[in-house]
Amino acid sequence: MSTCETASPLRGSPGLPLSGEGEPVFAEPWQAQAFGMTVHLHQRGLFTWGEWAAALSAQLHLPDRATDGSDYFGAWVAALTGLLVDKGLADTSTVQALQESWQRAAQATPHGSPIELANDPLRA
Repeated sequence: MSTCETASPLRGSPGLPLSGEGEPVFAEPWQAQAFGMTVHLHQRGLFTWGEWAAALSAQLHLPDRATDGSDYFGAWVAALTGLLVDKGLADTSTVQALQESWQRAAQATPHGSPIELANDPLRA
């Protein structure tokens, strides 16, 4: 059996959406983007897979995390943010400001239109 044919252990997490074949899938485009960003930053040599695994594991084992896996990508983003801050590649206030800007942009974007930072009414 090849790696691609191996069933993911995540398929047992009730909070994760599954494809018709029963494999975990991204519920929202931002989840795929967070995944892709993580892979890209790793490929650029900004952190090792060991560092990434430790950061994600730490987030997933926090006591306030959902036991059903429904906040898995929330933990993913928190792990990536923490790793970048710890390595001095980003600062917490900039990340927080961007998150707030994206939220305002999402609220200001008409349904069905792409969400862009330019849609944030407070962005200059």
